[in-house]
Amino acid sequence: MKALSTMIAIGMLAFFMNTHSFAGDEGHTAEALEHAEEAVKHGKMGHAKELLEHAKESLVHAQAAKKEGADAHMDEAIKHLEEGIKHAEMGHADEGTKHTEEAISHMREAGPKSPH
Repeated sequence: MKALSTMIAIGMLAFFMNTHSFAGDEGHTAEALEHAEEAVKHGKMGHAKELLEHAKESLVHAQAAKKEGADAHMDEAIKHLEEGIKHAEMGHADEGTKHTEEAISHMREAGPKSPH
């Protein structure tokens, strides 16, 4: 009976530890999405400076999500955020917005990396 209780406790611990790692990834992905959406709002108004600020913050969270196990879609999102940042630094809000919108599409597709 004691062995059964121990097995149940170990199983529950493993479940909650695994759930926590996915929650961290989703937190960074959500933050990355939030900042990217703000970047797009400003970019559509022609505000390259604000686009740049939010795109950089989005990039930080996207990179953190990648480190915590996000899949290849996050890699693509990061590439587009980096391109969007380059254009925003040049004052090209329209082109920066396009890349940031593409990054958002990839972030929405991103999930935990497949174990296969």
